[in-house]
Amino acid sequence: MADVHELLDTWIANVKDEELLAELTAMKEAGDEDAITDAFFQDLAFGTAGLRGTIGAGTNRMNIYTVGRATQGFADYLNKNFENPTVAIARDSRNKGELFVKTTAAILAANGVVAYVYPKISPVPTLSWATRYLHCSGGICMTASHNPAPYNGYKAYGPDGCQITSEAADAISAAMEATNPFTDVKIMDFDEAVEQGLIKWIGDEVLDAYYDAVLKCSVCNLTPEEQAELPLKLVYTPLNGTGLIPVTTVLNKAGITDITIVPEQKDPNGDFPTCPYPNPEIREAMQKGIDLCREVQPDLLLATDPDADRVGVACADGDDYTLITGNEMGVLLLDYICKMRAARGEDLSNKVAVTTIVSSAMVDALAEEYGFELRRCLTGFKYIGDIITGLSDAGEVDRFIFGFEESYGYLSGDHVRDKDAVNASLLICQMAQYYKREGKNLVQAMRDLYEKYGYYHNKTISLSYPGAGGAAKMAGIMAGLRENPPTEIAGSPVEAVVDYATGVNGLPKANVIEFDLEGGNKAIVRPSGTEPKIKLYIFAKGEDAAAADALMDKIEEDGRKLLS
Repeated sequence: MADVHELLDTWIANVKDEELLAELTAMKEAGDEDAITDAFFQDLAFGTAGLRGTIGAGTNRMNIYTVGRATQGFADYLNKNFENPTVAIARDSRNKGELFVKTTAAILAANGVVAYVYPKISPVPTLSWATRYLHCSGGICMTASHNPAPYNGYKAYGPDGCQITSEAADAISAAMEATNPFTDVKIMDFDEAVEQGLIKWIGDEVLDAYYDAVLKCSVCNLTPEEQAELPLKLVYTPLNGTGLIPVTTVLNKAGITDITIVPEQKDPNGDFPTCPYPNPEIREAMQKGIDLCREVQPDLLLATDPDADRVGVACADGDDYTLITGNEMGVLLLDYICKMRAARGEDLSNKVAVTTIVSSAMVDALAEEYGFELRRCLTGFKYIGDIITGLSDAGEVDRFIFGFEESYGYLSGDHVRDKDAVNASLLICQMAQYYKREGKNLVQAMRDLYEKYGYYHNKTISLSYPGAGGAAKMAGIMAGLRENPPTEIAGSPVEAVVDYATGVNGLPKANVIEFDLEGGNKAIVRPSGTEPKIKLYIFAKGEDAAAADALMDKIEEDGRKLLS
């Protein structure tokens, strides 16, 4: 890596974008060493999740030059591996998204790769859908999921609609290494590319076909008359993202029409003015919706993240509203799907459900109850997508019934190969209708499952390590855990240390360490692939909710010490 000051001077000499040039010039004139180092100490890494970073000037930032370099690398890869390659492109509501899309499409066009572009903001699952529906060689979505407003990202997909394989990511990364962002990136005028047919707009018929595919995922056994007898009342927030039109369209088509939208979070806004972290996992993002629920008194609050691949839910619980966790919703949905299918007389013994190594152990109890096959994979929905693709390639895709990860991602169909909050929103609302007829909401239904299967509680802690020194500290922490693993956590002996970097149960090697404690409790440590964070996943089972929570707190306390 070149000296950060040399890189700054190189960028100032070559950047044509006025906004970026002003930022670079101000950085140099101020002599802000921390800012210069953070902007240039590394290139944004390109992996199976593509690129992700804060928007701004520098090699470690999301801008038209880092996006351009990645796109040139992707184009080189596509031209080498596909005949007459095509790519589907979408964006969420984040700042600079339209600029990055047009830059990407114009670069692909200059390289002879036809780009199919959604003309408006669109959720991640609709990008996966379009890639498959249009038989594209790949896909790209400009999104940073539920990261704070300063972020944007570049998600790359393969022809199967999954995020790209590690082999493809390595090949693209190698092509990028050989690409100078200022001299080696081919680009043509966007409008000229449209006129030449090298850039094509994705039409409404593609979205209509997607909506039909989502509706086919319904497992609702209620008749229209039964639905009308006790209609669902819903408050919904798209968190200033992409979910409003697709979610409400699908719900309306399914007969769920009593929907109140949170007004402050209705319209797309990349600044996400109502919360610093537009993530339906956290209460702060849900608070506007909860406030509205106190007035409207709905059956549930539904929230999708900015790119509408994750969904969160809250329900009234006494005088307050309780947020249902990702693990809890995964368990609820899988149990509901199995109940509805079993009620139709389906044999579940040949069915397959998929979750990750960091998801709730309660799923194992469901598998034993209903008889389906449970498969676990590494963290990241691409691995769930890979399993679905494998079943499809074997002519057995009908075996797949559900996949989920604890970070609020769910999928019940084979129409896409990524998590789908539109699909999940339909299932959640129909499940809520089912339980409403039994006189309970989803929080109460989850408590019934705890009573039946046991109090499997989970918690995910994210610890941040920002800046140039953050990556080194994270690497040191993981190395230390391998060299000197703890012998005791939360007063319980560590019965086994499972290092996924060595390859476990046929899974790909991964930078994940699991500490197994007595009683089936455990802690798992994993650096985030897209953010400067280490995640601590906590698993605790108790004789009741209080006991499980108390054990979780103890594991968290010791876990934080290990990661400090």
